[in-house]
Amino acid sequence: MGKSRGAGGNWKKGERVVVKNEQLNGEKAPSLLANPVSMLGTILAICSFLTVLGLMYVDFSRGFANPYMSVVTYQIVPGGIITGLLLIVVGAWREHKRRHREILGAPPPLPHIDLNKPRHRRAFVTVVVISFFFLVFSAIGIYRTYHFTESVQFCGLICHSVMKPEYTLYQRSPHARVACTECHVGPGASWFVKSKIAGVYQIYSTAFAKHSRPIPTPVENLRPARETCEQCHWPQKFSGSVERVRVHFLADENNTPWTIRLLLKVGGGDPTLGPVHGIHWHMSTNHKVEYLAVDKARQDIPWVRVTDDKGRVTVYQVKGKEVSPKDLSPERIRLMDCLDCHNRPTHIYAPPVRSVNQAMALGRLDRTIPYIKKNSVEVLTQVAKESRTEAEGLEMIRQRLKARYAQFQDQEKIEKAIAEVQRIFRETIFPEMKASWMSYPDNIGHSIWPGCIRCHDGEHVSADGRVISHECDTCHIITAQGPGLEPQEMSAKGLEFHHPGGDIGKELLCGNCHSGTLAQ
Repeated sequence: MGKSRGAGGNWKKGERVVVKNEQLNGEKAPSLLANPVSMLGTILAICSFLTVLGLMYVDFSRGFANPYMSVVTYQIVPGGIITGLLLIVVGAWREHKRRHREILGAPPPLPHIDLNKPRHRRAFVTVVVISFFFLVFSAIGIYRTYHFTESVQFCGLICHSVMKPEYTLYQRSPHARVACTECHVGPGASWFVKSKIAGVYQIYSTAFAKHSRPIPTPVENLRPARETCEQCHWPQKFSGSVERVRVHFLADENNTPWTIRLLLKVGGGDPTLGPVHGIHWHMSTNHKVEYLAVDKARQDIPWVRVTDDKGRVTVYQVKGKEVSPKDLSPERIRLMDCLDCHNRPTHIYAPPVRSVNQAMALGRLDRTIPYIKKNSVEVLTQVAKESRTEAEGLEMIRQRLKARYAQFQDQEKIEKAIAEVQRIFRETIFPEMKASWMSYPDNIGHSIWPGCIRCHDGEHVSADGRVISHECDTCHIITAQGPGLEPQEMSAKGLEFHHPGGDIGKELLCGNCHSGTLAQ
């Protein structure tokens, strides 16, 4: 029982009525979509849909040069379509409830579909067709969104202030044509999901400036190198020895060149492909190397365990830093892999002395300018420690080099030198993120950071007296060295290293003096 409407237009109690949306007072009722909420949703959905169509046409025909356009096309604007559709449904349901309450004074029943009615059939077909096209475009959008979130532009440019150092260094690295996700995520759905879950916090930390400056390393939950790096690289392959040429310039008035040619004993790690020796011995398939580091940066390694192909275990420890059994929990012991040495394979923060040497060797920094090596490295070192922004650092470089060469006759050379030093600063030092060579250890070699010397220091001794080798020719031999770009002192058997600034005691490690700046 409910209320009914009499001839006079008033509702009367005691009469049973059936209220239909199709008719009201003998006339066709307005559509349930004829309400402000649904109309707003319709406008929003249509406008968003047309916008997406236009942007997708641009994407497929020309591609987006600006990564923010991809964010707008596949993440922001589709949200307008979904919001509009939700508003349409909410508005229609509210209107249905309003009409039912006004007529019967009771909540409406759940809607039902009767395909025997032409109006219901038309509505049903319309919804199916719209849903089909919506799902097709949604599938395309999801596919493009997936590829966009896996792109270098997404990783390097969306969070521009945070990722600027990493993206800048990536572009001039050995892996500049390898997508970020190939190394940071790798193949497989599980790691893809983990990376996206971790990305939620990264978005939050970026939006609210909660991130560290600089970004801390090493990455604790990074996927093992055997599942990423070794998709392309093959350390088991026997590579023999590889020649490397290092050109240095002394910090004297004439910027005297000093060249070292050496053979790196890369070797191999698979006994079926060649002898197992050299640097890649550490990655041999028939034994394993494990270690325990007592610092987060993995620079202090007092304990090493080697298991050979016959299962024999040898433990090496540093005297005075013996590790107790309770400290040897499985989660603290790390199985050595590629990234323990190649820990900066892409984002390489070259120190000033190395960057200036390279610029001079390539002729980008004029070697005829007196003391240009010394002054360039000193200014870069000072500015790296004092500047707070990139703009401030660039101006400091200009002012200080101008002051040092105020009396130099050829000021055009000085301007070119200033521009080159500023380029080095922009590409290797990032004041806003406090990121530079001082922030990140580089474990390849041992000239600045300990690197190889973390274990090959002559102090790691086993219980039976064996020592991890500290000899220079363990990993490389010097075939030529001396002043000039083409050294005259050569030997196929290898030379004893001569320090260009004069011989020093063998007990000193390179890192005792060298810090990426001028030797102290």
